[in-house]
Amino acid sequence: MKALILAAGQGTRLKKYTEDLPKGMLKFAGKTIIERQIETYRRCGINDIIVVRGYAADKIDYPGIKYYTNEDYMNTNMVESLLAAKKEFDDDIIVSYSDILFEERLLKAMMDSKEDHGVAVDDKWKDYWTKRYGRIDFDTESLVIGDGGYISELGLEDPPAERIDARYIGILKFSQKGLANIMKIMDDAYAKYDAEQPWQQSGKPVKKAYMTDLLNALIQAGEPVKAIRFENGWIEFDTNEDYENACGWLEDGSLKEIINIV
Repeated sequence: MKALILAAGQGTRLKKYTEDLPKGMLKFAGKTIIERQIETYRRCGINDIIVVRGYAADKIDYPGIKYYTNEDYMNTNMVESLLAAKKEFDDDIIVSYSDILFEERLLKAMMDSKEDHGVAVDDKWKDYWTKRYGRIDFDTESLVIGDGGYISELGLEDPPAERIDARYIGILKFSQKGLANIMKIMDDAYAKYDAEQPWQQSGKPVKKAYMTDLLNALIQAGEPVKAIRFENGWIEFDTNEDYENACGWLEDGSLKEIINIV
């Protein structure tokens, strides 16, 4: 099994701390986010680790890691970064966004999943959102879990509350078969949609597609996308305030209410 860290984006909402630095290289408790992810993967027995770089690519340089580059990172999004490493699609892969930290228990459960398309979700996201924003009706997106724990729809911004069964985390597991399904989906999408035509419900064209767009396309194609459910155990560094808040929680000891950092 391989690990693939998507770290091509610029992270403009963290610009106060990352003006010339990929946001995955932001230091938290003495180590960068990417360094912490690499250590977590290795502790769990995954040593074949790939990082997709883009913005300030030269700043990400860890020994024993394979690198690919999304050269067009300014005009693309997560799906293009995923496809930048398609040469590695010869084994099952855990995919993680470079701006999150997660406990080993989450990773181990993702590794144990036998699903072709597994998506980590947080059933207790409201605890984290209350601590993060002081409210649960901000920065939300749909995630509907149907029969058998399979996702029927996700990624619609600011949905009605009844369409949020859990929160998308940013950790995924794809089997080799699942990766083949992804390649077919994307080949078909590029063949049928032009450069500016909206593809999925985000309204973005294929080249700028979010990962949730790809997952929705898999669902629409009849492929099962399983929600692998957790209760907290992760944090995200998306904005200056996220970073400042997390540093404060670390200092006052309240971070452990959401995640235990090794």
